[in-house]
Amino acid sequence: MTIGELIRLLSDGEFHSGQQLGEKLGVSRAAVWKQLRKLEDLGIPMEAVKGQGYRLAEPLELLDGPSVVAALSRESRRHLSRLFVEDTLPSSNEFLRERFRQGAGHAEACLVEQQSAGRGRRGRTWTTPWGRTLMCSVGWRFDAGVAALEGLSLAIGVVLAQVLERHELKPGLKWPNDVLLPLGPQGSDEQGAAKQGLGHQGFGKLAGILVEMSGDAAGPCEVVLGMGINVDLPESFRAKIDQPVACVHDQAPGLSRNVLAAELLDGLLAMLAGFEEQGFDAWRDAWNARHAFAGWDIEIIRGEQRELARAGDVDGSGNLWVRKGADGERQERLVGGEISVRARP
Repeated sequence: MTIGELIRLLSDGEFHSGQQLGEKLGVSRAAVWKQLRKLEDLGIPMEAVKGQGYRLAEPLELLDGPSVVAALSRESRRHLSRLFVEDTLPSSNEFLRERFRQGAGHAEACLVEQQSAGRGRRGRTWTTPWGRTLMCSVGWRFDAGVAALEGLSLAIGVVLAQVLERHELKPGLKWPNDVLLPLGPQGSDEQGAAKQGLGHQGFGKLAGILVEMSGDAAGPCEVVLGMGINVDLPESFRAKIDQPVACVHDQAPGLSRNVLAAELLDGLLAMLAGFEEQGFDAWRDAWNARHAFAGWDIEIIRGEQRELARAGDVDGSGNLWVRKGADGERQERLVGGEISVRARP
């Protein structure tokens, strides 16, 4: 018996006794009880009523591979080699990196309900509550080499933004790899205050992107692109995060995770199939149109070093141009890697 099997039985909203659960899962009532305790540890609240049994305290939509594949366009189904849907993994990116090591991986995608050792940029960890996020990784093999893939992570952000915009959300893109969402009502005074340079209090982090590459700078290379999207985080989980966060369901409570997964994969597969030929230049204008900090005073962070600048646009290689000095007379091009930016506090 796995946690996923138990959750699937309980996700119908009905009460189930320990005996009924044990019979359906082929285990003892004691084993069921141990797994129910694990659900609480995973942040999945349960209701227990004497004489009736157990059920989830609130609905939980589980990822469903067949429905995701069925919702893909014909072109995406042609591109997609295989879709994995996993209950738990240390990291969906590492799962596909291992697939590449086994000789597979190309055009494969992995969705996972909960990951315990996910990674962000600069070695940061990315842990997730069960069934409350959309963790998606896609593997792709390119012939032209790493040098031809500049700006790929920014193009991924554009794809996600376009998907969200279909559902009347208004995301912003933060260089180089974050997707933000307004925390208050669209067009609120709070957002206006943020625009005036009082910080990024008007935005919360909705998603992070991590692109991992291996191979030759000028020859074939293998890429795993990962995205972690907050869909419906419990308040108790948000309180543990050291920055403002936003969730899809904050503003689109009816949006299905499976629909979001299918639309995202549709966009990613189409983008990946043409990126080697088009490059980021084809996505530059779309990224700049959604640039959350365009024209803002920002901090540039390089390790322990911080300096002030004003953010400009990104170029055709995905580099961010900024202006420095009292009159903004000095321009500098920021390349990804270990550099981060944030709105000036």
